[in-house]
Amino acid sequence: MKTTDQIQQEIIDEFRLFDDWMDKYAMIIEQGNSLKPLDEIYKTPDNIIQGCQSRVWLQTDYRDGRLFFQAESDALIVKGLLALVLRIFNDRTPDEILATDLHFMKEIGLTEHLSPTRANGLLAVIKQIRFYAMAYKAKEVAK
Repeated sequence: MKTTDQIQQEIIDEFRLFDDWMDKYAMIIEQGNSLKPLDEIYKTPDNIIQGCQSRVWLQTDYRDGRLFFQAESDALIVKGLLALVLRIFNDRTPDEILATDLHFMKEIGLTEHLSPTRANGLLAVIKQIRFYAMAYKAKEVAK
């Protein structure tokens, strides 16, 4: 299995193929199309990420010491951003998630090309993923 840094480097390399931000946005949207639709039973108020302008649901499962995420958004760009983040964090241990420095966003220029509301929403998703990692880690330690 690739490390989170290796996956981030793959994403950076994929985005380096494009100079124009319209092409990069198209690639982000294409990434979102790869996300499987979230089952309706998971589209609950508990799974909605607060702080996002669009609606974003994040479903988390914990199996065999690893976190598995499913997500969906009603906005195309946001769905693509979710796909990128889940590509890095899915099927990871809480320690791996907590130790990951998400540098790919800055490296591909996302931080300066996202609107403030989208950037805040993306940060809210990442914060929630890290919160789940901390909670499951604490649960394991308590056993």
